[in-house]
Amino acid sequence: MNEQKEKNEMVDILHRVGAVAPREKVYDALTTIEGVAGWWSKDAEGDPGTVGEMIRFGFEPGSAVAADATFRIKVLETKRDELVRWEVVEGPPEWIGTELRFDIAQEDEYAIVRFGHLGWKEPGAFMAHCSTKWAIFMMSLKQLAETGTGAPAPVDVQISNWH
Repeated sequence: MNEQKEKNEMVDILHRVGAVAPREKVYDALTTIEGVAGWWSKDAEGDPGTVGEMIRFGFEPGSAVAADATFRIKVLETKRDELVRWEVVEGPPEWIGTELRFDIAQEDEYAIVRFGHLGWKEPGAFMAHCSTKWAIFMMSLKQLAETGTGAPAPVDVQISNWH
């Protein structure tokens, strides 16, 4: 029974990063199209600050992000300067139905972001690849909050070509 339970449990990608910046800057980077285009993908459309809205992110086909070059994400929840939640509705099959969650807190001069890509059906090579890419993009978010310039796709750090 325990073996079956373990097989059915969802798995998550988790990261934590601190930026020397007010948490309002991080929140704005997650809830404005200019913000998300500044740290995740320059090819971004939509209104990430409005619950129920859809955001589209594009990545070059065969890029290090995923073989499927288009992601559509629904804004599930925003709580000013504290929380942003998105649901992936279009993209690689492994991403469909997963949640992207950004919890934001202020600890002294640091805006702390606890990020989760939640609800993967199973761990594997693609999940490991995505975990590494999320770490890179979290560092891009940190860089954007601290300096005003991030490293979004397609100028992000390349780790491999995923297909």
